[in-house]
Amino acid sequence: MYIGPMFLRKISVRKNGKRHHYWALVESVRTERGPRHRVVSYLGDIDEAGRLGVEQAALHHPGVQSSLFEEPPSPTWVEVDSSRVRLERSRRFGDVWLALEILKKLGLSELLEALLPDVHPKIPWARLAEVLIVSRFCEPSSELHIAEQFYGSSALADLLGIPEEEIYANRLYRALDRLLEHKDRIQQHLKERLGELFAINYDILLYDVTSTYFEGEEAKNPQAQRGYSRDSRPDCKQVCIGMVVTKEGIPLGYEVFEGNRHDSKTVETIIEKMESLYGKSDRVWIMDRGMASEDNLELLAEERRRYIIGTPKNQLKKFEKHLLSRGWHQVHEGLEVKLCPSPEGTKETFILCRSAARAEKEQAMHDRFIAHLEEGLERVKKSCASGRITDVRVAERRVGRLLERYSRAAPLFRINVKERNHRVTLRWKVLKHLSEWARLSEGCYLLRTNIAD
Repeated sequence: MYIGPMFLRKISVRKNGKRHHYWALVESVRTERGPRHRVVSYLGDIDEAGRLGVEQAALHHPGVQSSLFEEPPSPTWVEVDSSRVRLERSRRFGDVWLALEILKKLGLSELLEALLPDVHPKIPWARLAEVLIVSRFCEPSSELHIAEQFYGSSALADLLGIPEEEIYANRLYRALDRLLEHKDRIQQHLKERLGELFAINYDILLYDVTSTYFEGEEAKNPQAQRGYSRDSRPDCKQVCIGMVVTKEGIPLGYEVFEGNRHDSKTVETIIEKMESLYGKSDRVWIMDRGMASEDNLELLAEERRRYIIGTPKNQLKKFEKHLLSRGWHQVHEGLEVKLCPSPEGTKETFILCRSAARAEKEQAMHDRFIAHLEEGLERVKKSCASGRITDVRVAERRVGRLLERYSRAAPLFRINVKERNHRVTLRWKVLKHLSEWARLSEGCYLLRTNIAD
């Protein structure tokens, strides 16, 4: 016996003066007496929502009669009070989904599974690492913020299958410790993968140092030390972070240093680290003037390493005649450069730069320092007038501290502190114009390089 396709049949029955419709699942069978229809199951009185579901299934199922649904069901209208409708448990989805897709594209998910074997009793370390990475991608913040706010407000619990209550700060901290053990391997993997995806040559590397501070004693962290604070928090211990990026701005590697280590003392470590990870090749190192020590210049010159490095501004005096002469080349609008030979006769070439944007920035800084210095002098003047300062030497010391603090504006001030009729008086005058050299060098800076062309 041949069994053909199944289909739905509408059965109409009149009962109590009303017509009722029922549905049955029927199949075609071929018998000795010819084709026959056999009821497989009675579906009963299906409402419109059920009919729509059956219709959608029929449209995607070959052999089912779709002609039974030629008459579309009429919609059911309901009235909704919008003032009593509220949205609950909304989740951010797009950015976290995109972050997970990027992880897959970079091959990080497979790498994390290989580096972090599943030894945790509940949640694999690799999945916790993905939580950390996605959170940094979508909303950079602390582990405490991730655990208490971000994770619960995102769709990560559904996408990763980790319940919200299983993510807490200490668990994320332990995952960071596990990741740190494989920092070099992860950096190598990303360097290779990003190079493949974006055709990066890694021929130009930019290196700089920043810092982050701690509000606490940090007694168990030997690297936490007091040093030059870029955050204006010299009262707090800190660590310095050196980072190498490509010309496209993609991070290539980083190292953490003691908080009191000078920027120039980090160069040798970072160069040796990058060359041990990625080998020695024909690269150009670009660094700011904080790295320009003689030891670093010798290190960079070794083994034919190439570099472009900033030079302290006090070295501009040696190039005064070049500032006054012609021969400037415009790189782009607002920036001119000039190549100058080394004053010491070395093989280095100095690049003299003149930037209109930098000149505006320096002028704004001068104006700000002038305003701050005048505010400070006004406070000292009021203290003298009220009689709180009765000794000239005390007034001079306070003025001296102000001049030291706002040294950029100090050359523009002529200050006179005197004692008259047993009272200390303070007067000053602000020069309207910078000195000729200050005006000439405004917006200029100097680079040095061992690249011939």
